[in-house]
Amino acid sequence: MEMEGRFPEGFLWGAATAAYQIEGAWNEDGKGPSIWDEFCRRPGAIDNGDTGDIACDHYHRYRDDIELMKQIGIKTYRFSVSWPRVLPEVPGRVNEKGLRFYRNLAEALCDAGIKPAVTLYHWDLPQALQEKGGWGNREVVDHFEEYARVMFEALGDLAPLWITHNEPQVSAFRGHAAGVHAPGIKDMKQAVQVSHHMLLSHGRAVRAYRELGCAGSIGITLNLYRVFPATDAEEDREAAERHDLLQNRWFLDPVFTGAYPARLLDYFQKTYGTPVMKSGDLEMIHTPVDFLGVNYYTRHVVKHEEKELLGVRHVTVDGARHTEMGWEVYPQGLYDLLMKINRDYGEVPLYITENGAAFSDSVTPDGRVHDEERIAYLRDHFKAALKAIGDGVPLKGYFSWSLMDNFEWAYGFSKRFGLIYVDYATQRRTLKDSARFYREVVANNGL
Repeated sequence: MEMEGRFPEGFLWGAATAAYQIEGAWNEDGKGPSIWDEFCRRPGAIDNGDTGDIACDHYHRYRDDIELMKQIGIKTYRFSVSWPRVLPEVPGRVNEKGLRFYRNLAEALCDAGIKPAVTLYHWDLPQALQEKGGWGNREVVDHFEEYARVMFEALGDLAPLWITHNEPQVSAFRGHAAGVHAPGIKDMKQAVQVSHHMLLSHGRAVRAYRELGCAGSIGITLNLYRVFPATDAEEDREAAERHDLLQNRWFLDPVFTGAYPARLLDYFQKTYGTPVMKSGDLEMIHTPVDFLGVNYYTRHVVKHEEKELLGVRHVTVDGARHTEMGWEVYPQGLYDLLMKINRDYGEVPLYITENGAAFSDSVTPDGRVHDEERIAYLRDHFKAALKAIGDGVPLKGYFSWSLMDNFEWAYGFSKRFGLIYVDYATQRRTLKDSARFYREVVANNGL
């Protein structure tokens, strides 16, 4: 079977988006402001002063976008819910118009034969909660569970796949230590505490899902990397080990083993006095999941640099291919990563919940978008995924990032990841050549 380039029967092919990046309608139908609505209004926070106020206007155009999904032939669509669209005054009143949007979206997907895969949190915390301390305040965990229960009851009969958090590592450390994502805080002590509260809220949501007797599957999505030292020098090898602890194991270990990596936990507690934990927290985080979502884009190559956080500096690999984000194209890293997860954490079912590349796309005079580099990127990563399956990894599905070009966080609209080209001035959508390539892959269940 592997020789033909075919994936296993029932392999789930999809595409992914996130609410703030595509929906727009930032203040319509009772939606409250999120931390990204607030952050985008800070001078200099986002390239070109862009905001997600309109984005891809998916809130009004979702039925047309589902028609495009049907054209591509995807079997599942991963979207996130905007928490402040559903609970603008957390805690409190459910905004029925906001909830109805997601119900309509999920029903329309089901009618089109596309399985909804719902992400509860893709970084857009209600600003009302941020003003009470946000993820740094332990009370947010209770609010997240309340929100999760609202969504499970609203969409539990329609969505077979649920993800609690998308990339808590990014939300915690880029949002609260580096300050380049919302809420724009630069406080490593708080970032470490935030990471714990996010993981704890994940465990609470999984427990709530079980208590409600929902019939589907629930897991978490982590952004994971294979980490390599820039040289064979002992100090660079140790830097790579420290980076792996922060980037990967700080999140994987508590979810799958019920403990933070001891070396990093000891460092954080000695240096920052965090994270503050209560009895039972780690058991809650360790509540069994049905799958792990893996977001993979590139590898990390690092060297020792005393002045940097944890003494780690990223190194650019000369002569390698890079995307518009400056990320090295390294499909072998996906194979290595899937094998390592399977080896280290057992036979947990895996989904690639994001994988894709930003390139400088444009519509040519023939009305097409000829994105050969993206096609090559996808093809090579499909081969790596297939090889991992052949070597025993229980990989169940793949979601391309992204369904369409969208608001790329601090980069605004300057980076294009989509299978579908979006002209933001007119909201005209154009299937890229990569969408046509992906359609063939899905139809053939492989290459």
